[in-house]
Amino acid sequence: MPEPDLALLRDAAKAAGEIAAKHFRKDPEAWDKGAGQGPVTEADIEVDTMLREELTAARSDYGWLSEETADNATRLDRNRVFVVDPIDGTRAFMNGKTGFSHALAVVEDGVPVAAVVYLPMLDLMFTAARGLGATLNGTALGTSSRSALDGAQLLGNKKMFAEERWGGPLPVTQHFRSSLAYRMVLVAEGAFDGMITLRPSWEWDIAAGDLIAREAGATVTDQVGTPLRFNNPHPQVNGVLAAPINVHQGLMARLVPAT
Repeated sequence: MPEPDLALLRDAAKAAGEIAAKHFRKDPEAWDKGAGQGPVTEADIEVDTMLREELTAARSDYGWLSEETADNATRLDRNRVFVVDPIDGTRAFMNGKTGFSHALAVVEDGVPVAAVVYLPMLDLMFTAARGLGATLNGTALGTSSRSALDGAQLLGNKKMFAEERWGGPLPVTQHFRSSLAYRMVLVAEGAFDGMITLRPSWEWDIAAGDLIAREAGATVTDQVGTPLRFNNPHPQVNGVLAAPINVHQGLMARLVPAT
């Protein structure tokens, strides 16, 4: 039932945006989670608590996986699982930048079937349901029409473009956005020709963006070309490449396997 789940996620994302707006540029309490996990704010926790209570009350048989909730292996026994990042781009949020998002997905047997990425301060609502396409504020999305890697506009951290990973300089223009989910939906929108991250990627950062990008026509894989699967015992995947098929093939042809 992707459509009822999508409506549920859309409403939850709007409510999350109201909480985030209440704290935005108000110097919310923040602390470092340690172990290289980065910062978290009181807004992240408040959004996470609301989403967990509202979504699991509405779908009591679904599992739960969120960046800000201690993981529980019971999710592995559920056919459907909420995969949620309460605030993707926490550093941007803390710095008063508008490019943070709420990323919410329902995953069924390892594959996202409903997804929302919402940027509340820009009022941008990206959505998708399996087999039904992707939209931005109700308007259908489609990837760029670029047919080759040369000249592509790509999103990624500067380190992802290091020449040693590509056998030399990539013939592309580099861009950056702080939220992985936002990068993926910008590919879905056709605003950029692709995005890459070659680091292990947490499922909550990318599950929603995976479905939205694929429903818009992008090819989305890990860095060895395997389609992404979610609700893994350790909730990470081996990097992400999302782009129209010809750009994606160009990237895979150039990518030097990690050693």
